[in-house]
Amino acid sequence: MDDPDYIIVGAGSAGAVLAERLSADPRTRVLLLESGPSHRHPFISMPKGIGKILGQPSHTWQYLTEAAEGIGAEPWVRGRVLGGSSSINGMMYFRGQMADYDDWSAAGAVGWDSGEMARVFREMECGEGENGGDGPLELSIPRSRDPLAEAFIAAGERMGVARVDDLNNPAQEGVGYATQSIRRGIRSSTARAFLDRARRRPNLRIVTGFDADRVVFEGLRACGVEGRLATGKACFSTSGEVILAAGALNTPAILQRSGVGRSEHLRPLGIDMVAESPAVGENLLEHRALMLHYDLAAPLGENAEYRGLRLLANTMRYALTRRGPMAAPPYPVAGFFRSRPGLDRPDAEIIFAPYVMQMLETGLQTEPQPSFHVFSFPARSRSRGSVRIADRDPQTLPRIRPNYLADPYDREVTIACYRFTVAWLRQPEISRLIAKERPPVTEIDSDEDIVRYYREQGSSTFHSCGTCRMGLSSETVLDPRLFVRGVYGLRVADASVFPTMPSCNINGPTMAVGWRASEIIRAGNR
Repeated sequence: MDDPDYIIVGAGSAGAVLAERLSADPRTRVLLLESGPSHRHPFISMPKGIGKILGQPSHTWQYLTEAAEGIGAEPWVRGRVLGGSSSINGMMYFRGQMADYDDWSAAGAVGWDSGEMARVFREMECGEGENGGDGPLELSIPRSRDPLAEAFIAAGERMGVARVDDLNNPAQEGVGYATQSIRRGIRSSTARAFLDRARRRPNLRIVTGFDADRVVFEGLRACGVEGRLATGKACFSTSGEVILAAGALNTPAILQRSGVGRSEHLRPLGIDMVAESPAVGENLLEHRALMLHYDLAAPLGENAEYRGLRLLANTMRYALTRRGPMAAPPYPVAGFFRSRPGLDRPDAEIIFAPYVMQMLETGLQTEPQPSFHVFSFPARSRSRGSVRIADRDPQTLPRIRPNYLADPYDREVTIACYRFTVAWLRQPEISRLIAKERPPVTEIDSDEDIVRYYREQGSSTFHSCGTCRMGLSSETVLDPRLFVRGVYGLRVADASVFPTMPSCNINGPTMAVGWRASEIIRAGNR
């Protein structure tokens, strides 16, 4: 395709949505560039195939954070495949609290308020309950009612967290079976929901296996993207716009290699400056969780379903019918709660899984004895880290500094969140099924212990965002139309644009960014 109107870098949770929406106009030519391969791998479509696909470098970016503040280096896995992280994630689908988007608007993201975003979600979705609609994204709420999950929900009710039929209620409060990006036993990635219906359009070209290096500029105007294909160096040009949708970790790295960033960081790396933009790669937000494991007193849960002959039988059942445990979501139940009295909205999230996985030399495997795990975390993290390239080589992964729990607010909510969670699991509805608590629950006594364990034994939830945030201030990377400040013809549309952390798993809000971005772009063209 010669001289496309738009070059989109990254076919992930936002980029795939954006490409489908823009190419719906037959007069608009769209070139979509993706580093990874097709989304047709069988472990991608199978919901429980997540345990296998996460460890495959052919389909994932295997980032590694820097050790700091008592927290060791940890892997951050992201999708490197059509559909991006929507092709490899846990498939929990939340909109976030509508108040989150009013926070965005208050932070300068004009046109991204709760009214606009609620409409976007409704138009995008096709599912049950609040997610009902005729959009392309197929969603579902688990129908099975497992005794262990029911006990967990009942214990939450005793804690004052109401059971709800749909967690995507406007307040996003309560406990219940979580909406999933799964329909009829198959993962609804953005590649499946959006690209599959668009890929035969003559005005959309999809190129896989392209590793983007940098944006090419003529003066201050973006005019193309340079990178590598398997055949060697490649460059794609446009007289229209370049849109980066490579994710909260890769998008700022591409901008920095392109000479858009902080000069005192980039000039020593031999990068010629195009535009001074000190906030590129800053303001990294992430949720920090702590896994709590419990042994069961009865043969409940799902551990046995993923071992030995049972695993083989369940896999064959899935292949034939798209049903059974392999079609079920990894995390069927979740809750959003107020960790302390007096709050005007939920400030914490809890997730329940009816199994415990061990990492062995042969890969992930469930434990032989019945057990389950939960984890919880502050919903709106405020601690801000950074993403910065280490050198000019695009094959060198960026340096990621999460800066977890640096903000006093995060520490306060983490302590309250942990204590609420432990109390939840000690309610009679579920405690009667528990044989014993495991460390760290048995080892934590003080508030200081809680913070230390979240630091030392906690983990990322793979919800990074905010590294190219939008707003009205000159200190932000983007304006509310998603244009990169200081240059022309260059936008960003992915999780890096979030001004603040949404109160949920971020895949749903990231898809909504792609949809909303398409509206803003088309309105500007009109």
